[in-house]
Amino acid sequence: MTDSTAAAFEGSKILILDFGSQYTQVIARRVRECAVFSQIVRYDTPAAELRATGAKGIILSGGPSSVYADNAPQPDAGLFELGLPVLGICYGLQLMFFHLGGKVEASKKREYGAGSLHVEAADCPLFAGLPEKLDVWNSHGDKVNTLPPGFRTVASTENSDFAAVEDAGRRLYGLQFHPEVAHTPRGKDIIQNFVYGICGCERDWTMGSFIEQTCAEIREKVGKERVILGLSGGVDSSVAAMLLHQAIGDQLTCVFVNNGLLREAEVEAVETLFRDNFHIRLKTVDASERFLTKLAGVTDPEQKRKIIGNEFVRVFEEAAAELAAGGEHKFLAQGTLYPDVIESVSISGNPAALIKSHHNVGGLPEDMKFELIEPLRQLFKDEVRQVGAQLGLPKEVTHRQPFPGPGLAVRILGAVTPERLRILRDADTVVVNEMKSADWYYRVWQSFAVLLPVQSVGVMGDERTYENTVALRIVESQDGMTADWVRLPYELLARISSRICNEVKGVNRVCYDVSSKPPSTIEWE
Repeated sequence: MTDSTAAAFEGSKILILDFGSQYTQVIARRVRECAVFSQIVRYDTPAAELRATGAKGIILSGGPSSVYADNAPQPDAGLFELGLPVLGICYGLQLMFFHLGGKVEASKKREYGAGSLHVEAADCPLFAGLPEKLDVWNSHGDKVNTLPPGFRTVASTENSDFAAVEDAGRRLYGLQFHPEVAHTPRGKDIIQNFVYGICGCERDWTMGSFIEQTCAEIREKVGKERVILGLSGGVDSSVAAMLLHQAIGDQLTCVFVNNGLLREAEVEAVETLFRDNFHIRLKTVDASERFLTKLAGVTDPEQKRKIIGNEFVRVFEEAAAELAAGGEHKFLAQGTLYPDVIESVSISGNPAALIKSHHNVGGLPEDMKFELIEPLRQLFKDEVRQVGAQLGLPKEVTHRQPFPGPGLAVRILGAVTPERLRILRDADTVVVNEMKSADWYYRVWQSFAVLLPVQSVGVMGDERTYENTVALRIVESQDGMTADWVRLPYELLARISSRICNEVKGVNRVCYDVSSKPPSTIEWE
């Protein structure tokens, strides 16, 4: 599948032109929460291409630029002549005015943070069913001071007489505030009014419809050819495997690499679920000795990651060559998600595609000559979980906590050895089991143990000990970009600490990490 998949979606769709806002993905998510498909596209996509997608409406995102700046990203002005409803948000509103004859100027008072919106035109469909006064979130330095011909003011704030505007005849709307963020409590209602009431979209974006259409597209693209996928056991690759298997059955072969850095019983769990339960063709490669040999004596975290990534590529390449004896694999499947491929806009206007490179097998040699297939590239993480659940994956997989591609190697500070892996693996097992037993595992973003390069004096029985220290890292987050440490009940912390000290040979001290991100990161390496 490619980005053209969105254009092929047969239901209602909304396009979002990205002008570099930190909230662009949030807009897309809010539209999808309305059960309407949304796609983020480049800010300068030609109007003719926008029309060809069959979209029912367009949203112009915010952005950090001033519309008058020499390098400000500008859209194809022809989009305002397409006859499609357009909603400009913040910078998007200012762009609309800039191109249609209004005036924008630097505000004497920058409007940032909470504000109070007064709706003055109750007949504006954007605010249908909403009260006259709304709490909103602002983030802008420029503001509109002259309306273009055909526009009227429908709402204002303390610092802006034109906080919401419309040209009802051309179905053009603008908001100076951000309806997509949680700090605008009724913002989702405003977006729904645009999507349903103004654009006339149907609620036809469901995970069931996605599965049905994607399977049909996979079958059409693959034909009778074979597909190979690197299965990590994580959410993304697991759901990708299930979706491909539903579409093409035994034409799919998964390769699971045991790098020796996995958690307790992970190999057995993957084999039991996918090979025995779902009957997916699975080749397990035990390369644990190879990885540990390459990592011997290495303490620098970046060097660890490079070694593991490079060795993974080589192991996967060898496995693919072995499997080719039974017939060539034309396609390489990856569990790439939508946030990984969205083109973000830089000041120069050049897009920067972000692609995950570890368990999605990015960086494989070009001479492997696979054609790429990425069945999840239009989905956000929560949507992937929904697809997995519909395809029959258990909650233990669909809601599994993030696990780093390099595995336990980056949760061992210092050198990676079989003994240190054993200590961390045993401690991690205690953490996971206790979090699940206390019904906390699925309530947090991540919960894991870190083995520190620190030994300290302890007392066990009548003997003094000099053993290792384990740190607990338990955080809550929405997307991993920011995080805060979790205030776990003391009783649960005490239970985890007691079990690790008593059951994990080689540990006599447990600490709790109470730092947030930022300034700290979630993982220690």
